[in-house]
Amino acid sequence: MIDVHCHVDFKDFNKNREEVMARAKKKLSAIVDSGATLGGNRRALKLVGDYKGFAHAALGFHPVNATKADLDIIEKAVKEIHENIDKAVAIGETGLDFHEVKDTESRNRQIKVFKTFIDLANEYEMPIILHARDAELKAFEIIKKYSKDIDIIFHCYGGDIETAHKIVDESYYISFSTIIAYSDYHEELVEEIPIQNILTETDSPYLSPFKGQKNEPSFVEEAVKKIADVKSLPVFKVDQKTERNARKVFDI
Repeated sequence: MIDVHCHVDFKDFNKNREEVMARAKKKLSAIVDSGATLGGNRRALKLVGDYKGFAHAALGFHPVNATKADLDIIEKAVKEIHENIDKAVAIGETGLDFHEVKDTESRNRQIKVFKTFIDLANEYEMPIILHARDAELKAFEIIKKYSKDIDIIFHCYGGDIETAHKIVDESYYISFSTIIAYSDYHEELVEEIPIQNILTETDSPYLSPFKGQKNEPSFVEEAVKKIADVKSLPVFKVDQKTERNARKVFDI
C-alpha cells in the first residue's frame, strides 16, 4: 500500500512523528508527503532525507495558502522547487479552493499560482497533485488546457460524478482518502471510477477513519479495504493495483 498524499511534516506530528512513521513502515511500502507552503516543502524534503526510499516529497503551495502568502514567498518556493526538483516525485499540492476563498481577486490569484505550478510540472515532466474544492470542473478545464502529457492526480476528490467521468476520460487519476470509510458519497464515486484510475491516500492529519483519532499514513489500509468492499474485489487485489498505479505515476 502507498499513501500518495499526507502531511506528516505538519506540526500535528511533532510529538510522535517517529512512532507514526514506524507504524507506516510496518504496513506501507511508501508515502508521498505533500508540501503546502515554503516551510512545508522544506520539511517534506527533510522527511525524504530521514526516511530514504520510503518517504517521498511532492513540492507545491496549497491554493488557500497561496491567497494569503506574500508573492515573494511563493516566488521563493518556486525557486527552491527548481533547486530541489531531483528530490521530488511530483509537483503539488496546488490547485483551486473556492470553498474557503470566495472573493474574485483571491480566486484569480489562485488561478495564476496554479498555472505557475503547472508550468513547473510541464518543464520537468512530473505528475501534478491537484487540490480542487468547489472548483473541480474549473481545475479540470485549466489542467486540460495547460498541462502537457503529464500525469494528473485529483487528490481527495469530492466533486460531482460528471466531472469525475471527464477526469477518467483524460486518463487522469482520482485519489480516494480515508474519508471513504464513512462517506456514502465517496462510495458512489468509487463505484463509478475504474480501478486503473484510482490511488489511495489519507490526507493525514485530516479525515481520520477512526473517531477521536488523528489520521496517519498507516490508516490508508482502511481506504483500501473500503474500496475492495465497494468494488467486490479481494483486498490484496486493490492493494496491488493501487500500489502499481502509484509506482507508475510517481516513478518510485
